[in-house]
Amino acid sequence: EIRRRQWVGHIGAAATIIGFILLIVIGANPLWRLLLFFPAAASASGYLQAILHFCAGFGSRGIYNFGPLGRQEQVTDTDALRSDRAMSNRIGLGAAVIGLVVAVIALLLPL
Repeated sequence: EIRRRQWVGHIGAAATIIGFILLIVIGANPLWRLLLFFPAAASASGYLQAILHFCAGFGSRGIYNFGPLGRQEQVTDTDALRSDRAMSNRIGLGAAVIGLVVAVIALLLPL
């Protein structure tokens, strides 16, 4: 699962860079650079989950998997469930902030 999250990060980073270059090459209005928010946020989410060894999707749904691949179990402890959902929210918020920062920097670059 960690490697899959890293791949999401790599693909999102590549899409952000390629998208930025494409927007520059075609001479698009700089406001279009704000769309880089989406791949940058996806990239950040993948990297944050890989670094933290935590799946935000599982955490938000209240499930976990420490056994065989594909076998999911419900989190029954209410404190653990609250903690998992809070971590999922922090990852989402962190990814959104990083995506926004990347998009605004791309917008402000004088190219």
